[in-house]
Amino acid sequence: MSLVTPDDQITLALTVSDRHASATWYEEKLGFKLRFHGDEMGWSEMSTNTPGVVLGFGEHTKPEPGNCVPVFGVSDLDAARETLAAAGVNFDGETQVIDGMVKLATLYDPDNNALMLAERLSGR
Repeated sequence: MSLVTPDDQITLALTVSDRHASATWYEEKLGFKLRFHGDEMGWSEMSTNTPGVVLGFGEHTKPEPGNCVPVFGVSDLDAARETLAAAGVNFDGETQVIDGMVKLATLYDPDNNALMLAERLSGR
């Protein structure tokens, strides 16, 4: 039995130098649809052609290709984090909260690959 059960959505997070240009590229080349640009937080999301899979762009001045971070949706991030931490899973700092949008927590697998858990706060 698993300690935490992610929901039916996964976000693949990529770092890019220009989120708006990247969104245009993915829309024109792959047919993805813009979900939103969060300019105040340097984040954009695109719906992919695969149900439940979202592509997220974090803007950085020097993006590092090959640094995809899977972001798994959960219904209660605080409970999931508490359960995983009690089982010895390492987290990177405190949970981040973007009011009215999302709670985020970064954790690491046994090979130190970064993953994130996200609880959507919008629509509550």
